[in-house]
Amino acid sequence: MTPAPVSPEVTAFFDADTNTISYVVKDPGSDACAIVDSVMDIDYAAGRISYDHADEIIAFVNRNKLRVEWLIETHVHADHLSAAPYIQGILGGKLGIGAKITVVQETFGKIFNEGTEFQRDGSQFDRLFEDGDSYMVGGMECHAIHTPGHTPACMTHVMGDAAFVGDTLFMPDGGSARADFPGGDAGTLYDSIQKVLALPGETRLFMCHDYAPNGREIRWETTVAEEKANNIHVGGGRTREEFVKFRTERDASLGMPRLIIPSLQVNMRAGELPPADESGKRFLKVPLNTL
Repeated sequence: MTPAPVSPEVTAFFDADTNTISYVVKDPGSDACAIVDSVMDIDYAAGRISYDHADEIIAFVNRNKLRVEWLIETHVHADHLSAAPYIQGILGGKLGIGAKITVVQETFGKIFNEGTEFQRDGSQFDRLFEDGDSYMVGGMECHAIHTPGHTPACMTHVMGDAAFVGDTLFMPDGGSARADFPGGDAGTLYDSIQKVLALPGETRLFMCHDYAPNGREIRWETTVAEEKANNIHVGGGRTREEFVKFRTERDASLGMPRLIIPSLQVNMRAGELPPADESGKRFLKVPLNTL
């Protein structure tokens, strides 16, 4: 008989400006934890960076005397900036992302006309996860599942009975993420969703975003069984062909995320800002008629 997976303690931190949920995931048998999808604050109009959201997570970790072993990015986000290096500098831990980050770096390195000094080998991260890789948070074994479609580098991280799906899925009444960014593909996204839905039905699923459809309260936790039965985009046995048609048509009607330009430039660098020029100032680029 297969033993039941451990059940980590999951604490969520909601960033209202970007509708992003970050998580502290604690191994129930030790003081070890992982931080998933942190957020760095930006006043884009003013070009000003701050760390209120990250400081809230840091305070929680310190207050509960936790030990950070991993900072996990489920993918290169296009709607918020990662605070991983800021948190890592204070709390430690290894920074990990999917191995296909190199594809994302190559794609957006060209779009943003980055020079040869921008490394496209994923070396900005401590660990590049391949499909099926495992790692430990304290005594809790964790697994990475490659779930591309939204981006080539998307990974779902299974920690005990909890899975952090990034943008692969939203809550059942929210459906799924778009698949029209460079490197995205609706058919591939459908296949990746099936990987998630193949997990045990009682597996807890944690979303990276929630947009409160129809004015309900913000939610971020569901289960595989609930998604299989009720997800408005893929539940109830919707076919791959039906999903691809729906997703493609829907994506064609969507505008670009508000923070896509700063987010991609920062997140493809593992949350680091672009390098300073000779005067010590840092700049973000705005590619015209490209995205």
